[in-house]
Amino acid sequence: MHHTYQFTSGKPYPHGARLSDGGVNFSIPSRYATSVDLLLFTHSDSAEPFQVIRLDKNRHHTFFSWHVFVEALPANTWYAWRVDGFRMEREAGLCFDPDKVLLDPWARAVSHKVWSRGEACRPGSNLAHSMRAAVVADNHYDWEGDTPLAIRSERAIIYELHVGGFTRHSSAQAQHPGTFSALIGKIPYLQSLGITHVELLPVMAFDEQDVPRHTAELGLKNYWGYSTHSFFSPHPGYCTAPEQASHVREFRDLVKALHKAGIGVIMDVVFNHTSEAGVDGPMINFKGITGNSFYLTDRYDKRIFHDYTGCGNTVNANHPLVTNFIVTCLEYWVREMHIDGFRFDLASALARGEDGQVMDDPPLVWGIELSEQLARTKLIAEAWDASGLYQVGNFPGYRWAEWNGMYRDTMRRFLRGDGGVAGEVATRLCGSSDLYQHENRLPISGINFITCHDGFTLNDLFSYNGKHNLANGEDNRDGCNNNLSWNCGVEGPTPDKAINALRRKQVKNAFALLLLSHGVPMILAGDEFMHSQKGNNNGYCQDNEISWLNWNDARKNADVLRFVQEMIRLRKRHDALMRRRFLTGGIVEHRGIADITWHGLTLDQPIDWSAPENRILAFTLAGMTPEEADLHVVLNMSHTRHHAALPELVGRTWCLAVDTSLKSPRDIIPPDEQKPLPSLRYEVDAHSIVVFENIDAEEFQRKKSSGFFSKLAHFRLFESSEGV
Repeated sequence: MHHTYQFTSGKPYPHGARLSDGGVNFSIPSRYATSVDLLLFTHSDSAEPFQVIRLDKNRHHTFFSWHVFVEALPANTWYAWRVDGFRMEREAGLCFDPDKVLLDPWARAVSHKVWSRGEACRPGSNLAHSMRAAVVADNHYDWEGDTPLAIRSERAIIYELHVGGFTRHSSAQAQHPGTFSALIGKIPYLQSLGITHVELLPVMAFDEQDVPRHTAELGLKNYWGYSTHSFFSPHPGYCTAPEQASHVREFRDLVKALHKAGIGVIMDVVFNHTSEAGVDGPMINFKGITGNSFYLTDRYDKRIFHDYTGCGNTVNANHPLVTNFIVTCLEYWVREMHIDGFRFDLASALARGEDGQVMDDPPLVWGIELSEQLARTKLIAEAWDASGLYQVGNFPGYRWAEWNGMYRDTMRRFLRGDGGVAGEVATRLCGSSDLYQHENRLPISGINFITCHDGFTLNDLFSYNGKHNLANGEDNRDGCNNNLSWNCGVEGPTPDKAINALRRKQVKNAFALLLLSHGVPMILAGDEFMHSQKGNNNGYCQDNEISWLNWNDARKNADVLRFVQEMIRLRKRHDALMRRRFLTGGIVEHRGIADITWHGLTLDQPIDWSAPENRILAFTLAGMTPEEADLHVVLNMSHTRHHAALPELVGRTWCLAVDTSLKSPRDIIPPDEQKPLPSLRYEVDAHSIVVFENIDAEEFQRKKSSGFFSKLAHFRLFESSEGV
């Protein structure tokens, strides 16, 4: 028989469960509740609570909050709530159900060991199949002096990855596959790649059972994690010992290890909706504690949920209580977990008011921007929602960066050989001034990407013309139909060597474009070694080898991996590619040339930017310092070879740095292995990108006379096993 604990009235703030020397204070806000029970469990999967504490309205209720202090209650005790409310208010949208066991929305660690989503949707008690929270002692952790990193955005290179899928494949050789711990083991690989930040797909606790019925019948589950229910808790599925409430410690270990390696951590957060879905969805926490006030509902019938997210509900983000909840949550992850930034899923939904209309100055968005605790935190918006609101270039606020969907679409069209887009390609390469400059924003306001978790991988972008999502159980209806892809002649895998070579070249072209662009580049994990999802462009439910990274591909495609590593190094040695301000076309004093000069097939001649036949673009980019090399870049996405002329620069000599048409290791050449060109003309292959760097002519003569170039009989070989 378990010990019965004494309790007192407790305090209304802070919300959640707070451990102290004398016990634990519990508090939740519920404006319309009439009775509240606190349930205490021995284990996360205990069939019955060992103690139920009925809160008295006169002793345990202050303003919105219900609270109780349980004396001598230890850490790692599991708990949940039951709440009842005004029955006559049900038609006003209040969803109270005294039979349902509810999670604390402020819980620091939760368990889904015995969870049944179906039980939470149906009437009746779900006690035996409910989620529970744990009392966590989160103030006793040795950070070893760690703080959030301060990497300037113009120097950032973001790497979007899924914590589970990164190490779940057997080839990852991880001790605890699919966990925060296993990701720590891959940090040497991340360092060797050269990225500056990881962007983690949702790691707040989410409902793995939240998938359509036909998908669930195939044994599939929610893999991506865009179904959050507990915004303060790391996901238990990514922990090695979740039943011991290890969530906070394990996540902190990951952040600290990444920071020691000089890598920042950006979290993909989902505040636009929750896993409680619509009126027929489960009762997990918010519905049963706050009624429907956490969600946008119909003005006249509060039982009707507005759905601007495609997930059954939309969070009422600009309600004062909800705004406070979200800002407090973000501040917690920065203050207590040392997070460096957030990417907000379907962020435009957060700009909608309580009537669903778009607000010019949404309190939540500005509250996040103006929070002192978040002042050095990177803020990234997916600036659209599922109901047609598209705010790329117009998202509220100034400090926010945006996923640049226009960059993605333009570069995909250019890569597949569409004509007439040269002008827009030039604009996107230079940081999308058309989107950001008029608002006094900067090139770093755009997060440039060609692929992300949602859609084709880069390999599949050049292997499939159409999506192949039958494995998802929705008859191929799900996923985007407008992929702007090109299969290079055959749909899917082929033994044709010429087509495979073209696909390989196109992958390199995409990386070259991305890393030569102003703005912040974002890479999808696995693209650097040609990961394929077999044409599935919506792997949200594929927690299997379709989505998991196969690390054998890193060895098989070591040439592509090497190319990406060297392209990242090239970007990092050119401040001109990492500008904080927009290019002006003005003369760079120490060079005597413009900061950027555009060319077509002929040097310095005007370009017909919108000509349908124009699939070629070239530019010269001046170094920002006397020591920095200039760059000359030729982009040939036509079907034919062309001779390109290089500008003659006084006192400097051009060297070939990149030619995506050449085989590794000649496709990208580090500076110490480059040789001067014999002439100012170079043949650029079809569907190829060529980059030249220049060096001081006197230094070239010194190297030549010392025999430096004669020593370079062989190119440096790449060791593909490092960090894999």
